[in-house]
Amino acid sequence: MRTGLIAEKVGMSRVLTDAGEHIPVTLLRVEDCQVVATCTEDKHGYNSVQLGVGKRKTKNVTKPMRGHFAKAKVEPKRKLAEFRVNQDALLSVGDTLSVEHFVEGQYVDVVGKSIGKGFAGAMKRHNFGGLRASHGVSVSHRSHGSTGQCQDPGKVFKGKKMAGHMGDARVTQQSLKIVLTDVEKGLIAIKGSVPGAKGSFVLIRDSEKKARPDGAPYPAGLLNAGKAAAEKVDASATAADTPAPAPEKETTPPPAEVKVDTQPVAETAAPEATEKKDGEE
Repeated sequence: MRTGLIAEKVGMSRVLTDAGEHIPVTLLRVEDCQVVATCTEDKHGYNSVQLGVGKRKTKNVTKPMRGHFAKAKVEPKRKLAEFRVNQDALLSVGDTLSVEHFVEGQYVDVVGKSIGKGFAGAMKRHNFGGLRASHGVSVSHRSHGSTGQCQDPGKVFKGKKMAGHMGDARVTQQSLKIVLTDVEKGLIAIKGSVPGAKGSFVLIRDSEKKARPDGAPYPAGLLNAGKAAAEKVDASATAADTPAPAPEKETTPPPAEVKVDTQPVAETAAPEATEKKDGEE
């Protein structure tokens, strides 16, 4: 079991395939999804990873949370969420996750907070059929009817489907298919609808009912790891394309030039013999 992602719901769009199929999708944006803290089984009793997304002004963050973010050396986040993971899927604090954490064709479970509908009747809230629309009913066509039994049990059981507050609750949709991912824009396109309003945050994790594909990275699809792998591939490709240098040939040095002085040598006069004059010693 590995960690999931926190994404912001952008809205709905559509994807046209090469076969001409029209697929309605929900766009989810993943931006600056970082690991803020981790829990280990030895210290906390379980293994988990706390993720944070978005940016928040420091003045709007409480002092305890400022210390929490300062300890992780990350900027204050708008949304925090914790994911249970296996011990071998723990991540380091400060790691940044990308949309490459999920692959195309993978099935995921999405958790969000549904749009609030206020106080709704039984027909809208529970899909009741209502009462007769013609004879015998007076101004109660959309009521839910009787709710109790006889003297025994003499009460209304808890959980009875009745009119009441609708929406604004945690909803999980399972086995949603990922149509495509865009690494540059940080977008994930999921087939169908996703609970929550535009601009709200949702949690994406591997499906509980579908097996994780072999192409999905484990323990996580890190942004830094993807860049490092790409640089490594580029470096290896460049090294393969560069021809090996030819071996240098041994060359014997040319003989040293002997300089010959071509200027004429001045003739030196022979020493004159001194004749001794007669009578001089």
